[in-house]
Amino acid sequence: MEQVLANGLYLGAQYALIALGLTLIFALMNVLNFAHGQLYVLGGFVTYTIYGQLEMPFVAALFAAAVTLALVGGLMERFLFRTVLKRSVREESTMLLAAGTAFFLDAIILLIFGEKQRGVPKIVDGVFNWDFRLIMPYDRILIGFLAIFAIAAFVLYMQYSKTGRALRALAQDRVAAQLMGVNVDRYSMIGFALGAMLAGVVGGLLVTITGVNSGIGGPISIKAFMMVMIGGAGVISGAIAGGFILGMLESVGLSVLHSYGDITYLMIFASLMVFLSIRPQGLMGKPWG
Repeated sequence: MEQVLANGLYLGAQYALIALGLTLIFALMNVLNFAHGQLYVLGGFVTYTIYGQLEMPFVAALFAAAVTLALVGGLMERFLFRTVLKRSVREESTMLLAAGTAFFLDAIILLIFGEKQRGVPKIVDGVFNWDFRLIMPYDRILIGFLAIFAIAAFVLYMQYSKTGRALRALAQDRVAAQLMGVNVDRYSMIGFALGAMLAGVVGGLLVTITGVNSGIGGPISIKAFMMVMIGGAGVISGAIAGGFILGMLESVGLSVLHSYGDITYLMIFASLMVFLSIRPQGLMGKPWG
């Protein structure tokens, strides 16, 4: 039981960070960013290059991944999504743009890094063993704590900083925020950059555990959408809850059905379908309309 709980918390912390970036972008701009998984992959490869190839400190590599993805996210909002939102009256346009961006980033990552699985040296060696009831490598414990710290820092930033308050106002009512003097374009770019940065940070953290390859962007995006749907689209607390719920479901499923991993995900998808048929707005989301 202790092992299942620890694995669920570890997975949930990573998933919550991924979902936070996606739900922030959706809350600010009403855009489903299908390229979110590719941003995660890009963050992993930046960390791989700096930490694994150039042999610089892991902290420097993670910081570089965060800055790089923030710049990529800001440029995506400024030159792609903002332009489409201003020129198009159809919401489907941003979805098509996001899908096209995902395919483009997939091609760029494949061209630069190839299709091989890439990994980096462990940050910390050794394994924590508590009477054989809980066995967890020290590097996973460290990554889990770093993810939880990043979640807490993000929540505090959104709650107490001037930028965070502006972003929350923008998410609640875009027109009212503009009338109150909030620079909508500026804070939309900051929010998109922050969402992309969160994806890059998770990619940088998990490259030390699972490695990274050019083909995992799509599956990561699917999991991110699942977490957002569970918690409620555009709700930060819902994204955190959705991440930990999915992490716990995976941990329980893989522990019980460890020889049938595919069945675990089949059961999770089936449960999600039933849940959304009963509560389509998610746990903490408001009904549409």
